[in-house]
Amino acid sequence: MNENSLEVVTALQAITIASALCEEVRRELPGKGSILKSDRSPVTVADYGSQAIICKLIKEKFPYDVIVAEEDSTELRRPNHSAVLDQVTHHVNHFLRGSSEDISSWIDFSCHSTEDRFWTLDPIDGTKGFLRGDQYAIALALIENGVVTLGLMACPNLYVDKDQPNRKGGCLFFAIRGKGSFQVNMDGGGRKTLTVSRVENPSEASFTESVESDHTDHLFHQRVAQKLHITKPSLRMDSQAKYGIVARGEATFYLRAPSASEPDYRENIWDHAAGSIIAEEAGGKVTDTWGQPLDFTSGVKMKKNHGVVVTNGILHDIVLEALEM
Repeated sequence: MNENSLEVVTALQAITIASALCEEVRRELPGKGSILKSDRSPVTVADYGSQAIICKLIKEKFPYDVIVAEEDSTELRRPNHSAVLDQVTHHVNHFLRGSSEDISSWIDFSCHSTEDRFWTLDPIDGTKGFLRGDQYAIALALIENGVVTLGLMACPNLYVDKDQPNRKGGCLFFAIRGKGSFQVNMDGGGRKTLTVSRVENPSEASFTESVESDHTDHLFHQRVAQKLHITKPSLRMDSQAKYGIVARGEATFYLRAPSASEPDYRENIWDHAAGSIIAEEAGGKVTDTWGQPLDFTSGVKMKKNHGVVVTNGILHDIVLEALEM
């Protein structure tokens, strides 16, 4: 696969359009236009619109490919959510023409059955961050025979340059297996090849972790940092954007150890597939907290893994050792 392949061109087009929709929704419906799913997690007009656009464009070019995406239209089709469906239809039609029924069917192109070749999509990773006006990502990956071969992650609210964090601007990360990892501006310009940090002394390292404490253990992370003699405060950030800041050398590693109250929690594939290849192709290393490679072959849940550790590679074994408390 190369940058001119139909997969790459289609994925870049889809994720760029979806990003524009998400930013339009964020401007026009700040903190609004959301409903609660059965598990009490929020889903927004932007989640649905992003998924509809990406699924529609992927299926047009690859009609036989499976798309494993987070959302479906079940809640959206309920009579009490008709106003939300109207909003989704309104925003999607600024980019692709379709009726409410068309758009609901595009959302439902997704399924939860993995194949030898499939796409995995999180239309908005970090929905709570999106609702707060903080970080979020649109994450799309292609997985073939258990290997992530293409990963894209649009972060419309992320600063482009770590030395100018107040100038957000937004950026898009993408990686092709064996071809490297890259960052571009949301308009496609400003391309940079990504390389992880070369920090060798753990006391000089910095790390990133999730803002939300759901499914992750901040106190345990702090104990790991103390064990490594890290004095810099963690950079807390929503979404897979954390993979991107490790890939570009801004943070040395990313920790996601399961909460002590949920020791059996397992991650969703769409929360890590795109980010993992972006970090790896920049020279980083990605495993679970047991040191095992991430397994994307077990369905929606990464049943064979426990948490996630992303590092610059140099410090990976040292971080894994510090996790053994």
